[in-house]
Order: sequence, then C-alpha cells, then structure tokens
Amino acid sequence: MQVLTYCMLYVSLGPIDGTRSSAQNRLGRTVEQLERMLVTVNRGLVAMTLAVIFAIVFANVVGRYVFGSSFAWVEETARHLMVFCAFAGAGLALREGRLVAIEVLQYMLPPKAGLWLRWFTVLVMAVFMAAMVWLGIKFVAFGWPKETMSTGISRGIPYLSIPLGAGLFLIHLAFFARRFVARAYDFDELDEPERDAV
Repeated sequence: MQVLTYCMLYVSLGPIDGTRSSAQNRLGRTVEQLERMLVTVNRGLVAMTLAVIFAIVFANVVGRYVFGSSFAWVEETARHLMVFCAFAGAGLALREGRLVAIEVLQYMLPPKAGLWLRWFTVLVMAVFMAAMVWLGIKFVAFGWPKETMSTGISRGIPYLSIPLGAGLFLIHLAFFARRFVARAYDFDELDEPERDAV
C-alpha cells in the first residue's frame, strides 16, 4: 500500500518535463527504480509463463504423435496460463502503446480538451480495473470450493488471474498515467519500423 501511495505522489509531483525540487527528484528517482523493477519482473513473469506454455504444449504434441499418448492436463493448464499471461501483460501493453484505442475524437478536439479526454480515459481504466479486482476476488471465492476437470485443483486458483492481473494493471497505470496522457510510451522493446509506425 505504501508503494501505491508513493506512486500517486509521484504522479502528482509536477510537470512531466522534469522541473521539480530536490526532494521531488529524490522521491522521483526512488519511484523510477521501483517502476523499472516492476517492469523487469513483470516482463520476466510473462516470458516465463509463455515458455512454460510452449514447453508443455510441445511435450504434449510430441507425446501424442510420437509415443501415442498425451497428458490430459496440458490443454487446461495451457488455457489457464494463457489467460494469466494476457492479464499480466496488459499493463506492459499499456506502456508500449499496444492496447487498442480509438483516438480519432482526441485528435478532432482542441489540444486542451483532448488532454482532458485522455485523463478521463485514465480514470475510466482505473475504475474498470478496480471493479475487476473487486469482482475477481468474489469470483475466486465463488470458485474456490469447486475443482477443475483435468487437474483437480481448485477453480479459484486459475480465477486468481483476474484480480492479480487487474491489480498489476492498476499499479502500472499509477506509475504511467502522466506519460500515457502525454503519449510518452515505452519503446525500449520495439523495433525501429514498429516505432515509426506508432
């Protein structure tokens, strides 16, 4: 909770051009380090999840077509991991400008009105993801006593993807809101042609 408080303070500390006091600069550097750590861990988690999906699906295909038998739990597990990966990667997609957006109205409006519309978009995303966290927790509680078909684990475990992913998106949004409004996306991982296209 304290990290989120620092994030929200950082978001409101001043202009995006870097004109801040020394105390704000120190807090800003600390928050930027936390943000870099979050992005690194999040990217690693998504990459690891994709690697696990690839490995188990590949092993299942080899088992089915080479040895004549497959694992019953692979399809279900891969599906649950893909859902988790989509939720966990949504915040990273926001940072890189990869979420689908209809921006024609923002360009038609005067610059100041377009800016307010982007802040309104941030507010809508925050409210929607907060609702996803709340409803996701209720969904996990609802599914916890039931078991999945193939693996026999509690259904609440795969349902955890919803509140965890939405919560992770909210943390990314808290760090990234000002840059989202300014359209200052993170292009570190994009190739040059893709960057030019955006």
